[in-house]
Amino acid sequence: MEQGLSFKLEVFEGPLDLLLHLIAKNKLNIYDISICDLLEQYMEHIHAWQEQNMEIASEFLEMASRLVYIKSASLLPKPEEAEQLTDQLAGELLEYQTCRQLAAILAQRTEGFDRMVREPAKVEPDQTYLLTHEPPLLVHYYLAAVGRGLRRLPPPETHFTPLVKKTVISVSSRIVYVLRHLFGGKKMHLKSLFSRSHGRSESVATFLAVLELIRERRIYLDDQEQLAMVEGEENQ
Repeated sequence: MEQGLSFKLEVFEGPLDLLLHLIAKNKLNIYDISICDLLEQYMEHIHAWQEQNMEIASEFLEMASRLVYIKSASLLPKPEEAEQLTDQLAGELLEYQTCRQLAAILAQRTEGFDRMVREPAKVEPDQTYLLTHEPPLLVHYYLAAVGRGLRRLPPPETHFTPLVKKTVISVSSRIVYVLRHLFGGKKMHLKSLFSRSHGRSESVATFLAVLELIRERRIYLDDQEQLAMVEGEENQ
């Protein structure tokens, strides 16, 4: 299987290695990285390698574009994204630094590695279920497992009780109610009409009835907010 080429530029194995070198050189704090300073010195190394006609690995160029993006984000009015990206980069640097330290420690112990190697032991997995549960808990999870069948059952009767108890008031019945009170040339104040309503449903139906009668020009509302039938309507 063909593997990709691995470039080693000077003493740097990768972009994180170069960044750690720059941080140590400038005595910077990994937890509080100055992206501007780090980007400037990082690009100096890139330009130096380009001047020497050295082939630069794509990972170094990718890190350069990443640093440029973080710097651009930090110039925005809300640099929250830049702070998040900087923290992510700091975490990667800390992990890489830890790996380098462990690699250095392991490099000093290579003499006895071949003596500690052994074939992995074959262990048969124990598939015995060792937990115990109370019967109500087992019933609960059993019902949850067959819940799809339970969902097909009709809802309990208590869910329909509030709907059945509510009286539906039709608009047509309130039209008759309004005309009956205005018949014979009577007038009626608009507020008194609603004061006789019982409940919100009846008030809404009464209001819609008044609007319908006014739209059909069977009644009218004067400046005193008095309702009265239109002349000629009483004889119909």
